[in-house]
Amino acid sequence: MAKTVLITGSSSGIGSVTAELFAKRGWQVAATARNPTPLEKWAQAQNITALPLDVTDELSISSAVTDVVNRFGTIDVLVNNAGYGLFGPLEGATPEQVEAQFRTNVLGVTSMIRHVLPIMRERRSGTIVNISSIGGRIAAPFACVYHASKFAIEGLSESLRYELSLHGIRVKLVEPAHFKTGFIGKALQRSDHAAYREQFENYMLWVNKEDEHAPGPGPVAEAIFRAATDTSARLRYPVKGGLVLVLSKILPDAVWRSLLGAGMTRRPKGVSPSK
Repeated sequence: MAKTVLITGSSSGIGSVTAELFAKRGWQVAATARNPTPLEKWAQAQNITALPLDVTDELSISSAVTDVVNRFGTIDVLVNNAGYGLFGPLEGATPEQVEAQFRTNVLGVTSMIRHVLPIMRERRSGTIVNISSIGGRIAAPFACVYHASKFAIEGLSESLRYELSLHGIRVKLVEPAHFKTGFIGKALQRSDHAAYREQFENYMLWVNKEDEHAPGPGPVAEAIFRAATDTSARLRYPVKGGLVLVLSKILPDAVWRSLLGAGMTRRPKGVSPSK
């Protein structure tokens, strides 16, 4: 019998590619998104069900989970992929921006898990895959609220795996480096403050330059599938970020800090300030 995966944030980027990968490999896929319009591309797919799901709305979550169980019978894997980034100086961030970041990236994940757990616990089987980031292990300038949300997911997952192991449920963390997923263009919000504006805009030149040359999300989808089907107790699955993690540990803090901090004042080679 085919297994079932529920994926949040499936309208584009990592979520979309992951839904297609699971479907190609014979899984029953519940592809969800807050705006279901982009999911219409799967209207004729036999093993993909597209559903509206807003991870910040408990009723929306409950309805979607019920629909998935009614359609496929159960949920074997939950992929918590929905999220976005708030970049910019903390002093310029409004309380509403900070709250919204955590409501989606952290509280949305915890709500999804709480709604799916009774299904998995009853069967004493299931896997929860939380999409974190290399930015959940190390932090760069001008993204402190985003990094805080991903650090929270790391702590949540590391602790949660113990209690869920009592009921045969595994917890996995997939930690992508920078991939071209639409995150920088479509899923990025900014805070602003005049006292930091010049340095922030300079740093974003580096971010945009890296995004131009970043690989597509295929390797991340493969890592998600590998985590979802790995029956071991392994928790973390970095994707093309291993070297950065090693360097952050072996380099003296002063050196590491100067490398990342230089992006606030040193312009990328060949990039004009207006780009």
